[in-house]
Amino acid sequence: MVVSLFAMMSLAQTKVKDHVEVMYFHGKQRCVTCVAIEKHAREVVEKDFADERRNGKVVFKVIDMSTAEGAKIAKDYRVTWSSLYVNSWKDGKEKRNDMTQFAFKNARNNSDEFKKGVSVKIKEMVK
Repeated sequence: MVVSLFAMMSLAQTKVKDHVEVMYFHGKQRCVTCVAIEKHAREVVEKDFADERRNGKVVFKVIDMSTAEGAKIAKDYRVTWSSLYVNSWKDGKEKRNDMTQFAFKNARNNSDEFKKGVSVKIKEMVK
């Protein structure tokens, strides 16, 4: 019992490493634009930030809101439909950046603009 308490205290004191999270939320069914948002956001992270991804400075997460775990995360973000966030973690504090409107406006019909916008936001937050 003492070991468990000590382990819990250590976890509570563990600081979140500074990084950027690109988070794509989706439900069970997705439209063409929703699929494009995930595809192009993933491409940006994998191609433009390969080194940062390897060292944990940039993370790409896909959250399926139709699962129990995904629903819990979505509730915390107050997300009820497909959404894209690019968030920074600095000194254990999260700064959320909702890019959903930008994503729906550009991902399907203006993918170059979408990729550029996501890449610029990640670069801005990685600093």
